[in-house]
Formats: sequence, structure tokens, C-alpha cells
Amino acid sequence: MTITQISFEQGESVLDWHALAQAFDAGHKLPKAEITDTFLYRGRDTLLNRAAWIDGLGLAVKSATVFPGNPSNGVPMINGGVNLYNDVTGMLDALVDFHLVTKWKTAGDSLCAALKLARRDSRKILIVGAGTVGRSLRAAYGTGFPDAEFRVWNRTAAAGEKFADDFTNTTFAPNLQDAVQWADIITSATMSTDPVIKGAWLRAGQHLDLIGAYRPDMRETDDDALTRSRIFVDSLDTTVDHIGELKIPLAQGVIHKTDIVADYYSPERFQRETDEEITLFKNGGGAHLDLMTAKHILEAWRAQL
Repeated sequence: MTITQISFEQGESVLDWHALAQAFDAGHKLPKAEITDTFLYRGRDTLLNRAAWIDGLGLAVKSATVFPGNPSNGVPMINGGVNLYNDVTGMLDALVDFHLVTKWKTAGDSLCAALKLARRDSRKILIVGAGTVGRSLRAAYGTGFPDAEFRVWNRTAAAGEKFADDFTNTTFAPNLQDAVQWADIITSATMSTDPVIKGAWLRAGQHLDLIGAYRPDMRETDDDALTRSRIFVDSLDTTVDHIGELKIPLAQGVIHKTDIVADYYSPERFQRETDEEITLFKNGGGAHLDLMTAKHILEAWRAQL
């Protein structure tokens, strides 16, 4: 049995953002995934296993180790790998780099939604957060909206300025409110537990893409933004009851589950209706998207051999 191993550099060389978005569309035409997460702990250290099985596509187990003490020893805090199994035989088909799958899954998820929900004449894109995910978003959105001008805002100005210097057609935005009001698309990847983007700043026709919140206590935008927007998610099963962005306002009665228009499994409803409406997308990035991404990476790698 030959097991394909795909490193970060190997995968990067064969991938395309539009092709990944198309793979997501195809994956959501298959039956819904069976998904489970498991955690193991040793003091501050964590092992997270995220497993998904999509009938007709395959199985994946994405293992992530989180060791907070690593950076002090010159080692990354988060590491891991993705095991991809054959849907027919259950045999191990591939070992795919953890960081490769995470990068392309996360930014590809947001781009896939924006291609459906943002106005096609969007030419001004704001990235909120100048971290690793923000850089992936710059690459993805730069492909999806090649004529766009970009601005980046970050709490630490030096990091935002460095981000802008590393990309063409990208400038640092010192004032977040002004930048939000300037943008056609706002894509946010922060680690905030308190909303950084205010609904009062939004204007008609914008698309708001929220990535950063992943815990029940985390939010990147406020109630006003939710009540002013048509709300979409990548998966109702992995976002609504698990992530604070929606879980908190739902519990408080600010919004109701019926206010969430659709997820990717309802493509006929997952679309912008008017040029004036504000669309809001919550990127939850479930294990089923890791599986779709890993499968797409394997197929792209095999196609160039």
C-alpha cells in the first residue's frame, strides 16, 4: 500500500482558490457529514481530534496538538496532521500537512461565501487582523476579486503596517470605523471576545465575513450588525450552538434561528437578493470542510504527477 504524503510546499504548488471553492460546492451536494471532536489534556497541553465522514467522499481525522510552552523553545505552539482515508476501503490514502489544510480550508471557506454573497462589483476590501489568517485571506480574496484595493487594520499598528508592506495594492488603515465605512467587503480574523466591528458603521450593500470567533465566549461583531444583516453560515450544525458570534445573541433573543437564511447545504437560498442588503457570513470551519479540503489537495496533487 502506497500512502501519499503531501507537505505544505508541495500542496501550495498545485492549489488554486477558485478550484477549492468549486470543490466545496461539489462536496455540499453529497450527504451531510458525520462529525465528531474529541479532546485530551495534560496540564496546559491539548490534543484535539476532529473527524468527519462524508459518504461518497471519504473520511478524515485532523489532529491538532496545542502546546503553549513551545514558542519559548523556538517551536510552533500548534502542530498536527491530517489522515485521509478511502471511502470505499477505509485504507489510509494520504497524510496531509496540518497547516496546509487549515490555511486553505479557512480562507477558502470565506472566499466561497463571498463569491456568492458579496456584490460582484466589490472593489474595496478590508482585512481586520494582520495575523496568519489575515495573510491567507489576502491571497484568497486577491484571487477572487483581482481588481480590488485592500486595506488592513490591526490593533498593533506596526504589524498592520508590516502586513501592508508585504503585499501590493494594500495599505494600512489606522482607523477601524473609517475603514469599515470605506469597504465593500469586510473580512475579520481576530481573537476578540468583545465585538470590534459595530453594526452602526455598516452601510447598504456591504458583505461582512467573520472568521475569528470559534469559542462560545467569542464575538467579532455586535448585535446591531446581526439585526441589520441577512445572516448565513457555512454549516448550521457546527456554528449555531457552538460559537459565541451566534450562540450568545440567540440565547439573549436578539436573533432567532429563523433569522439564519441558509448554509452551504441550501445553495438555492445561499445568495444575495439585492444590491442594497447587508450580508453577513459566519465562517465556522467544521471538520467536514477539512475533509473536503484534504481530498481536493490529494486530487490536485495526483493530477500533476
